[in-house]
Parts: sequence; C-alpha cells; structure tokens
Amino acid sequence: MVNFREVNDNDILKEWIESRNEYLSCNLSNKDKLHRIEFDEICEQILKSIPKKNRHFVQEKLELLDDNLMDYIFYWNEKYYRNGFCDALKLISGCLR
Repeated sequence: MVNFREVNDNDILKEWIESRNEYLSCNLSNKDKLHRIEFDEICEQILKSIPKKNRHFVQEKLELLDDNLMDYIFYWNEKYYRNGFCDALKLISGCLR
C-alpha cells in the first residue's frame, strides 16, 4: 500500500501540491496581494542604507535568507497539505468500513 505521508520520486501528491501552488500564485485576489512578502523591495531599501563596501556581503546574506525562508515555507506547506490529505483519506476510509 502507498504511504502518502512519505515523499517519493514519483509522488502524485507532491505533483498535486506543486500544481496547486502554481495555480494559487497565478490567481491572487486583491486581499491575497495585501499579504505578500515584498522581499525584493525590502532588500533594496536595506542595501541602499548600507555603505558600498559592505553591500555585496549583505546582499549575499539577504539572498541566503530568502532561499532559507522559501525552503521553510515550502517544507511546512507540503507537510501541512500532505498530512491533511492523509488524515482526510483515513477519515473517509473509516466511514466506508
């Protein structure tokens, strides 16, 4: 039996989560847009306030922070949706017995 809680290379649930993420990111409502993280604009403001000799270092750290934050968000979103999906399947299968 397939364990959907585990991520595999040929994971249909992972593909669904990725396609869902693409769909949602392309169909933001005005309310959704109010809650976006304006990371590029924030970085630009920070870099403008830093002396030129330190900008490259700070820019590298900001890019690292952005990558780390996105990895964190994707990990927890996938875990949340994956476990929610598995819990729903367990609930449905319990009702069918």
